[in-house]
Amino acid sequence: QVKLVESGGGLVQAGGSLRLSCAASGRTFTMLRMGWFRQAPGKEREFVAAITWYGGTTYYTDSVKGRFTISKDNANNAVYLQMNSLKPEDAAVYYCAAGIRLGVGPLARAAYDYWGQGSQVTVSS
Repeated sequence: QVKLVESGGGLVQAGGSLRLSCAASGRTFTMLRMGWFRQAPGKEREFVAAITWYGGTTYYTDSVKGRFTISKDNANNAVYLQMNSLKPEDAAVYYCAAGIRLGVGPLARAAYDYWGQGSQVTVSS
């Protein structure tokens, strides 16, 4: 089992920045990838960014490329999402996720086995 705890959400004005953190505990050595997803009211949970745990390859959805940066700290079992130039449409509950299975692409929800509790990000216009 892997437990994920997010922090760092909040309220920010459009154009501002926030940094989300996700701390992993438990069987972290089994993690192959970590990702961030978000879910706005009335919408499906969508992929935002992912990073391979050992290689560090990153992936982003098109709408956040150039504005968001995912990074990791293997020694502390943590992953971060730096969000710059935030827009009102970025507002959502952001979820950290960890995947342990081989052969699954990092962009799909099915690639992730463990989820955090979610962190609210609100962007005022």
